[in-house]
Amino acid sequence: MANQLIHENSPYLLQHADNPVEWYPWGEEALQKARAENKPIFLSVGYAACHWCHVMAHESFEDPATAAIMNRYFINIKVDREERPDIDSIYMNAVVALTGQGGWPMSVFLTPEGEPFYGGTYFPPTRRYGMPSFHEVLEAVARAWQNNSADLRQTGRELTQRLAEPPLTGATAAHSLRPSALDQATRTLLNSYDWKQGGWGKAPRFPQPMAVEFLLMQAARPQASLREEALMAAAHALNAMSRGGMYDVVGGGFARYSTDDDWLVPHFEKMLYDNGQLALAYLHAAQITGNLSFRQTCQETLDFIARELTHPAGGFYSSLDADSEGEEGRFYVWSLDELRQALGGSDSEDYRFFERVYTVSKSGNFEDHNILQRKDHLDALARALEMPEANLIARLSAIHARLYAARAGRTRPSTDDKVLVSWNALALRAFAEAARALDRADYLAVARKNAAFLLDEMYHNGRLLRSWRSGQARHNAYLEDYAGLILALLALYQSDPNPRWFQSARTLAEEMVASFRDPQDGGFFDTRTDHESLITRPKDWQDNATPSGNALAASALLQLAAFDERPDWRRLAEEMLAARQDILVQHPTAFGQWLQALDFAIGPVLQIALVGPLDATEMQAYRAYLGSAYRPRVVIAAVPYPPPPGSPSLLHDRPMLQGRPTAYVCQGFTCNLPVNDLEGLKQQVKS
Repeated sequence: MANQLIHENSPYLLQHADNPVEWYPWGEEALQKARAENKPIFLSVGYAACHWCHVMAHESFEDPATAAIMNRYFINIKVDREERPDIDSIYMNAVVALTGQGGWPMSVFLTPEGEPFYGGTYFPPTRRYGMPSFHEVLEAVARAWQNNSADLRQTGRELTQRLAEPPLTGATAAHSLRPSALDQATRTLLNSYDWKQGGWGKAPRFPQPMAVEFLLMQAARPQASLREEALMAAAHALNAMSRGGMYDVVGGGFARYSTDDDWLVPHFEKMLYDNGQLALAYLHAAQITGNLSFRQTCQETLDFIARELTHPAGGFYSSLDADSEGEEGRFYVWSLDELRQALGGSDSEDYRFFERVYTVSKSGNFEDHNILQRKDHLDALARALEMPEANLIARLSAIHARLYAARAGRTRPSTDDKVLVSWNALALRAFAEAARALDRADYLAVARKNAAFLLDEMYHNGRLLRSWRSGQARHNAYLEDYAGLILALLALYQSDPNPRWFQSARTLAEEMVASFRDPQDGGFFDTRTDHESLITRPKDWQDNATPSGNALAASALLQLAAFDERPDWRRLAEEMLAARQDILVQHPTAFGQWLQALDFAIGPVLQIALVGPLDATEMQAYRAYLGSAYRPRVVIAAVPYPPPPGSPSLLHDRPMLQGRPTAYVCQGFTCNLPVNDLEGLKQQVKS
C-alpha cells in the first residue's frame, strides 16, 4: 500500500511511495502529527541520482522490519533536496555541526517542533564502516526520547540557536573594492593547484568550474600579473577532466565527481548543473586558446544535454542516475570483448586506431571492465600520431558514434525528469553563449525554447516557482532561481536581441530585491519574505557545486546595472563584495562565483550599444565580431532604431549615424564617438 508520497511530483519521492515506511512529504500535516502524538521526526533527505540514497533505500526503507520500528516510534518525512534546498541547507548545517561532516542521504532526528538533536548521513543495516547499524540508531533514539525527551529538546533548542546565528563568512566593514584582490586570489589558486593530475584537493575530486572560470577571466585581463599562469592552470584542469573517466567520451557530458585523483573512476550520475557550468568553461577556454579539444568538449556536452536531458517542451531535466541494471556505472563501462565487437573485431582498422588512443585491457581498470580514458589530451595525441588535431577529432567522433550505437542497446539509467529553474539557468546561459560564439543556430533555438518554457510554465501570478514536472509547477523559487535566471536571460538577450528577455530579467530583479533582500545585515536571504516559517531563514554565502544565491545575485545586479543605469543595484552588489573580499582571497575555491562578480565589478566594463536593422550586413558583422572572442567584461545590446519601449537605458538616445547601423562603445554610460564600420568598432574595443 502506498504511503503519502504517492501524491508528490518529485521522481525521488515517488521512488519511495511504495516503501513500507509511512513516509510523509515535508508539510504541515506531518509536522502537526508529530506535535499531536509527541513523536520525534525522522527526516531523510536525498535526491534521485544519489547512489548511496538508493543503497540505504534498498537496505532499510524497503525492509518491513526496519519500517516497523520507524513507523512505531517516529513521524517519517522524506525530502528531495533539489526541490527544497532551504530544508536541505538548514539540516545539513545541523548535521555538520553535530558530526563534523555531511552528505547524502542525510538522516536527521528532530523534535516535533522541527529542531534537530541527532543526525548523520548513510547508516548501514548492520554494523560496518565503523558505523552503528540503522536499527541500533533508531532504537537508541526512540529510547532516549521516551526516557530523556527534555534533554533532547534542550539539545535541539541550543543547536537551533547556533544555526540561527549569522554565518562566519569573513564579512568586514564595507570598504572599496581592491583590484589587488584579484591577483591575490589567483595566486592562492595557483599555489594550491595540482600540476601533476589537475584540479584542487584530493579525492574525491570535484571539477571546480567556477574557479576555472575565474582563472579564465584573469587570463583575459590584459594587465593581470599572473595572466599566463592563470591560463596554464585553467587549461591544464580542463585537459585533465576531458580525457575521459569522469567525462563520457562516447556520449558527452560529465559525471558528478571523480572518486580517485586521476579523474578516472567517477560516481557515474550526470547532473545538469555540472554540465551547464562545465560546457561554458570549455567554451570560454576554446575562445581564449583556439583549442579544438575544448571546443569539441563544449559541443559534445551541450549536445548531450539537448539529446538526453531535454523535455519536448524545452525544459532541461535534472539528472541521469548512476545505476542501471542494479550496478553503478554499468551503462558506461566496457569489457574488452564488447569494445572489439562494437568496432568490428580486434583486427579492424577502427579498433587498432582506438587502442592507440585509449588504454584498455582484459582485466580493465574498474571491476574487470574498462572506463574509457585517453592516454593523453587530444593535441598531444595528435602530435604523437602525426596527424592534424581536427582529423583526430573527426576520426574519434566516428568511432565514438559506433560505440554509442552499441551502448544504446543497454538498459539506460533512469532520468530525474523534473525541471529546476536555477539548474536550467546554468545550462541556458551555456547554450546562449555557445550559440553566439560558435555560430550555432541550433543552440540558439534550444536556448530560446528553454527560456520561453521557464517564463511561460514556471512564472505564475507575479512569482517564479522552483520545480516543474508533468505539467505542474511547484514550490516557491529561491534566490538562486531568481538570480540565475536573470543572468541566463541577459546572456540570451545578447545572442538574441528580443526585448522579452531583457524585460523579464529586469522584472525578476525588481522582485528579487523586494522579496529576498536583508536590509539589516546586507545581502539576500535564500527564501522569499512570504516563504513558510522554518526554524531559521537560510542565507548561504558560500559557493558549492552550484553558485550561491548571493553570489549570483551580486553578479546579476552588476550586469543589469551595466545595461540599465541603476546605481542602486550596483551599490548593493558592491557592498556585498567589499565586505567579503578578504575571505574570497583566502578561500577562492569556495567562492568562485563571488570572484567572478568581483572581477566584473572592478572592471573596466565596456558597454556596447548596436543600433540599426538586425538583419543588416553591418549589424551582423558587428555582432559576429563581438561574439567571436571571450570578453567577460563586455555587455552588448542590439536593437532596431528607434528602440522599442522597455529597452535598456544603454540604448536610449543612440541614433544611427548617417542612417547606417551604428555602434556605440561606452564606459559608465559615457560613450566614444559612434562608428558605423567594423574597423572603427574593432579599434574602440581593442583600445
